[in-house]
Amino acid sequence: MGRHLGWPPHRPASHAHRRSLAAWPCFASLTGIDADAELESVLAANAAFYDAFEAADLDAMSDCWEHSERVVCTHPGWPSLYGWSKVAGSYYAIFSNPTRQQLILTEVHASCNGDTAWVCADENLLGPSMGHTVSALNVFVRGADGGWKMVAHHGSGVAAR
Repeated sequence: MGRHLGWPPHRPASHAHRRSLAAWPCFASLTGIDADAELESVLAANAAFYDAFEAADLDAMSDCWEHSERVVCTHPGWPSLYGWSKVAGSYYAIFSNPTRQQLILTEVHASCNGDTAWVCADENLLGPSMGHTVSALNVFVRGADGGWKMVAHHGSGVAAR
């Protein structure tokens, strides 16, 4: 089972701030692949998802996801949506809202095991939802081109303390 790697988002994910991933036993399955580069590419795919969300860019969002019936998305307060067409429809509805969401990610933890990777993060919403935090889990699989495609996003609201 993969281990997680977390670092504060205000510091770059560089070798100066964390131990080399290649030294972690959980990355032994990445034979011939630079484990640091692998997790960096997962984090880049995750960042592309949030960039598309903040820009309300349906084309960019589409590029982030695998287009299959196995994808699942659970927005906070929504029932789970299965299949790319329903997930795409949900983002169309969200992006049709004139109010734009902006967020800051904290508590980012990424893990990779073979052709599957996941990123856990707290989404701290700004604007009309100021002060609201969503705990998110994003699951990625390696696509045919070697890049990462999202197959699951689950967001759950965090109760105020």
